Amino acid sequence: MAESWRTRLARWGFNLFPAYRGTGGRIVHISADWHEIRIRLPLNWRTRNYVGSIFGGSIYGAVDPIYMIMFIKILGPEYIVWDKAATIRFVKPGRSTLYGRFHLSPDEVQRLRDALKAEPKLERNFRVELVDESGETHATVEKTLYFRHRGSLP
Repeated sequence: MAESWRTRLARWGFNLFPAYRGTGGRIVHISADWHEIRIRLPLNWRTRNYVGSIFGGSIYGAVDPIYMIMFIKILGPEYIVWDKAATIRFVKPGRSTLYGRFHLSPDEVQRLRDALKAEPKLERNFRVELVDESGETHATVEKTLYFRHRGSLP
């Protein structure tokens, strides 16, 4: 799905935000419905580590907030969404630009909403791979997110 003017503006703002800008990563696309975000993480002087590959902190920092922001935008203010945990697996050194694609299907979001009607709070895992231009995986990040419907608060 194409970007809307609102998601394009959000992308520009996000890329200018100092905490995200410092990772070296850039958001290159946010779909109009927030169900897909794509990022790019180049190998350059800001992201290069001592041995010449992309610094692991840049890899993690570039993907860290994405799933949480997607769910906050998709679910709306009646839900609480927090990052709870993360694991990263470095498969091979990133010696060129890496790309990540975050995708949530409408069915996946609806199943989460339905589950939150039955349970006051949930945790779910989401995974993204950072790949090079040829599609070869260099890192895998798994994020655990916490969800709660605001109406279920005591």
